[in-house]
Amino acid sequence: MSMLTIGWIGVGGLFALLALRMSIGIALMIVSFVGISAMLNTTAAFGIVSALPFSFIGDWSLTAIPMFLLMGFIAANTGLTTGAFDLLKMLLARVPGGLASASVGACGLFAAASGSSIATTAAMSRIAVPEMLRARYHPSLATGVVAASGTLGSLIPPSILMVLYGIFTEQSIGQLFIAGFVPGVISALIYMAMITVRCTIKPELAPRSTEVFDRQRFISLLWSVWPFPVLIMGVLGGIFGGYFTPTEAGGMGATLAFLIAIMRRKLTWDATRSAIRQTVVATSSIFFLSIGAIMFTRFMGLSGVPRSLTDAMLSVSDNKIVIILMVAGLFVILGMVIDSIGLMLLTLPILLPVLEAADINLIWFGIITIKLLEIGLVTPPVGLNLYVLHSALSGKVKLKDIISGTTWFIAMDLLTLVLLIAFPALSLFLPALMAG
Repeated sequence: MSMLTIGWIGVGGLFALLALRMSIGIALMIVSFVGISAMLNTTAAFGIVSALPFSFIGDWSLTAIPMFLLMGFIAANTGLTTGAFDLLKMLLARVPGGLASASVGACGLFAAASGSSIATTAAMSRIAVPEMLRARYHPSLATGVVAASGTLGSLIPPSILMVLYGIFTEQSIGQLFIAGFVPGVISALIYMAMITVRCTIKPELAPRSTEVFDRQRFISLLWSVWPFPVLIMGVLGGIFGGYFTPTEAGGMGATLAFLIAIMRRKLTWDATRSAIRQTVVATSSIFFLSIGAIMFTRFMGLSGVPRSLTDAMLSVSDNKIVIILMVAGLFVILGMVIDSIGLMLLTLPILLPVLEAADINLIWFGIITIKLLEIGLVTPPVGLNLYVLHSALSGKVKLKDIISGTTWFIAMDLLTLVLLIAFPALSLFLPALMAG
C-alpha cells in the first residue's frame, strides 16, 4: 500500500472517529500514530510521539495563550465590562435597538481586552442579555446579538485563534493582530447598522428607551471605563509600537488586568481562583488539540496527501479567489460539526501547501479563516457560543430562540466575508503601513 493511500485512509478514519464523537485531539493522535506506524514502523511512530509534543509545547510563542486567557478571565470575573456597557447604553439610548447596539460595542471592547470569544460571550451574557430582556427586547434579538458579537473576540486583537494560526503557518502574530483590527471594527459596525434598520422596520423587536441623558452620570461612567483604554493601549499599543512582542504583550496584559482589579478593589480570592482555574482548563484543552494537530501535520507531510490535494485543486483553477471560495465552502460545512480551534488545526496541515502553491497571502487568508471560524461559532449543531450563552442564562431563553436570533448576524458575517475576499486591502493595508 502506498503512503498516499495510507494518508487518505487516515483522513477518512479521522472523520469516522469524529463522527463517533471522539475528542478531536485524541482522534488526531490516534490516526497520526497508526498512520506513521503503517508507513514507517512502530519505533518511528513512538519516536515522533515522544519528541514532537515536547518540542512544540516548548515554543515560547505559545505562552501568549494562557496569558491572554488569564487577562480575559480576570476582566470577566472582576466586573471590568459593566461600565463599558452602561456608557454605550446611555450614548445609544435614542437609537432604535440601542441596547443591542451597545451590546455589540461592549463585546468589541471586551474582546480587545481578552482575546477569547468564549470569555466575551460568557461575560456579556450575564450583563447585557438580562438588561435587554427587562427592556422587553425580543428574546431572539437579545440573545442572538450577544452570541454573534461574542465572536468578535476571534477577530479583534489580541486573539487566541490568531496566535495559533501564526504559530502553525509561521506568520507574524503581530502582523495578524494588526490585520484583524479593521475587519473586526467593520464587523461590529455592520452588526450595529443591521440592528438599527431591523428595529426601525419592526419596532416590536426593541421598544424605544425612555432614558434621559444625565450629564453627571455620563461623566461618572466615563471614569468607570478607564480600565479598557489602559488594557487596550497597554497590549495593542505595545505591539503596534514595537515595544514588545505579542508573547510579552500577553504577560503585560495579564499583569495590567490584575493591577487594575486591585486598584478598583475588585480582586477577591474567589475571583482570582476562578480566573486561574478557567485559564488552566482552557489552556490545557488548546494545548492538547495543538499536540494532536502537530502530529497530524507530520503524518500528512509523510503521506503526500497535501501535495495530491494541491494538484487536484489547481487542476480545477489556479485563480486565488476560486481557491479561497472552495476553501470557504469546506469551512462552512465542517464548521457546522467541528469547533473552531479543532477545525483550524485539523485543516491547516492539508490546506497550507495548496495556499502556498497558489501564492495566496497567508496574512490575508488568516483573517478570512478567522471570519469563517466566527461563523462556525454560531452555526448549529456545534456552535459553541450558542451553548455558552444558553448555559450562562441557565436555560431562561430557549436554545431555538438563540439559534433563530443569530440568523441575521450570520448573514452579516457572510457580507463581511465577501468584502474581505473582494478587497484584500481591508486586511493588508495596516500591516503594510506599519511595515513601511
